[in-house]
Amino acid sequence: MPKVSVPPLPLSGLFGIVKPSGPTSMSVLEDLKKLIRKSRLFVEPDKLEKPDQSKKHSKKRNRTDPVKIGQGGTLDPLADGVLVVGVGRGTKHLSQFLGCTKEYYTTCLLGCETDTYDSEGKRVRLAPWHHVTREKVEAALPKFTGEISQTPPIFSALKMDGKPLYEYAREGIPLPRPIETRKVTVHALELVEWKGQDHAFAWPKESLNNDEKMAMEMALKSVENDVSLKDEIETPGEKESPAAFVLKMKVSGGTYVRSIVHDLAHHLNSAGHVVTLTRSRQGKFVMGDPSEEGDISCLPWDVFQKALATSRETDEDGWTQWERSVLDRLEVIDK
Repeated sequence: MPKVSVPPLPLSGLFGIVKPSGPTSMSVLEDLKKLIRKSRLFVEPDKLEKPDQSKKHSKKRNRTDPVKIGQGGTLDPLADGVLVVGVGRGTKHLSQFLGCTKEYYTTCLLGCETDTYDSEGKRVRLAPWHHVTREKVEAALPKFTGEISQTPPIFSALKMDGKPLYEYAREGIPLPRPIETRKVTVHALELVEWKGQDHAFAWPKESLNNDEKMAMEMALKSVENDVSLKDEIETPGEKESPAAFVLKMKVSGGTYVRSIVHDLAHHLNSAGHVVTLTRSRQGKFVMGDPSEEGDISCLPWDVFQKALATSRETDEDGWTQWERSVLDRLEVIDK
C-alpha cells in the first residue's frame, strides 16, 4: 500500500461519517470514541488508552477523554446520513455546521399524522389520501420554497417557560402562548420520486388513546381555535398501501424537515408523516462523490464498525484501516 503522508502528530480536524438509521447520534459518537482514544493519530502517546484500560473504565460515566470529540448537528435515530465529527481543535469549528446549508431526502407517507411527525411516533389522525396525485404535490411545492415560517411540533423537546412542549401535550396543560414560529429558508424543494402505493411502508400500529388525544387537543386549543384530532377515514385493509413520495430539499440551518412534510400534507387536505430521512449534505461534507469544489465525502459507518469488531491490525506504517480512511478525508485544523 502507498505510504501515508502525515503532518506532525497528534492531529486535530474534522471528518464526516454516514450515520446509519437506528442508533442515536450520541451512541455513534461513543463508539467512535472507543477507537479515537487508542489512536496516535489524535492522542498524545502518553495519553493513549491501553487495551486493558477500556474494560477497566467502561462503567465510568464521567471519564475524561484524552482528546475532545464532538459532532456538528444531531440526527434523529430514524435518520441516516451526514454526521460531522470534530476531534481536538476541530471541535471549536463544529458550530459552523449548525447554521449551514443542509440537503435532505425524505419519504412522506400519506393518510396518517403522528405526534412526532415521523414513523417513530403514535398515530394521531387519519385523513383521506386517494385524491393526492404527483401533479398536486408538485403544484404545492412553491408554497414551501423560499423564506417560510415554521411551527415546531408540539411533541418536541423545545421548552416554553422552562417546560418541554411534549409535557404540555401529554398532560393536557394549556400552552401559555402559541408555539413560536421560526423563519427558515428552503433554497430548493423538488419531488424526486412518486412511489404511489408501490412500497413497503405502513402507518405506525400504535395510536394515541382517547385520553391522550384529549390531552393533546386541550393543549393545542388553548392557542388554536380550530383543532380536531378525529379520524376522517376508517383504517384501510391490510392489502391497501397509502401513497408515498420522496422529496429532495436544500434548507437553511434550523429547518424542521418533519414540519415541511406535515404542513405539505395538510395543504393537500390530507395527513402525512416522515418514514425515511437522509441528510445527504451538511456544509462541505457530502454523501457519495463530491459534486462541488471543496466538498469532502463522508466515510461509511461500516469502516468503523469493522474496526470495533476486529483486533487492531496495522499496515507497514503502523496504521489501521479506519485511520488510513480518516486520513484520506480529514480536514486538518491547525488553530
